[in-house]
Amino acid sequence: MGDVVAIIPARGGSKGIPGKNLKSVCGAPLLAWSIMQAHAAASVDSVWVTSDSDDILAVAREYGANAVKRPDSLSGDTATSESAWQHALEEIERSGVVVDFVIGMQATSPIRAASDLDQALGKVRQENLDSLLTVTEVEDYFNWRAGPDGPESINYDYRSRKRRQLIEKSYLENGSFYIFRPSILRNFDNRLGGAIGMHVMERHKMFQIDNPEDILLCEAIMRGYRLDQL
Repeated sequence: MGDVVAIIPARGGSKGIPGKNLKSVCGAPLLAWSIMQAHAAASVDSVWVTSDSDDILAVAREYGANAVKRPDSLSGDTATSESAWQHALEEIERSGVVVDFVIGMQATSPIRAASDLDQALGKVRQENLDSLLTVTEVEDYFNWRAGPDGPESINYDYRSRKRRQLIEKSYLENGSFYIFRPSILRNFDNRLGGAIGMHVMERHKMFQIDNPEDILLCEAIMRGYRLDQL
C-alpha cells in the first residue's frame, strides 16, 4: 500500500485579497494552518505545497512542507486545482513516492481539524471509495430566485410549506478538502469520480477566506472552537 499525501495548491496572485495565502490568521500565515493540520493527522504521510510564488514556498518549507514550484502555465487565473494537483503528483512520484491517495486541501479553508482528515480517509478505506468531498448539512434551507414576475421559490413550494422534520436532507460542498486516488485525477481530469463519498463537517467549518472581512470571521470561529491551537 502506498502513501497518503496532502497537496495544498497556493497561488501567489489573488485579486480579492492581495497576498492572501500569507495573510496572518490567528497569528500564523493562512497557508500554515492547512500544513499544520495535515502534519497533525495520523493518516497523512507527507505534506506538499504547490505554488508559483517563491515567498509562499519559503513559508511552506518553514512549516515543514515539501515545496513544488508550479510552472507559469499552471498559475494563471484560469488554471484549475486539478492541473496543479496533477503536476504536483508527477513531481512527488518522480521523487520515488508511491501514492495511494491524495488529500487535496484548500488553503483558504482554515477552519478544520486534523481529525477531519483522519475520519474522512478512514471512511474512504472502510467503504472502498475512489474519491470523497467534504460537505456541510444544510438545515431549513429554502432557496429563492428573482423570476420575471417576482420572487420564486425553487426547492420547495411556499404555498405548501413542509414541516421541518419532513424536509429532505441536503448538503453543501464546502471545498475544505477532497480525497482521491491518483487514477481518478488522471483518468477523469477531475477530483471526483468512481465511487464517491462525503465527509460531513460541522456547520462552523464551512467558512473560507475570500474577502478581507472573512479573516475576522474565521479568526473568531477558530478561537471560539479552539481550532487555533495546534
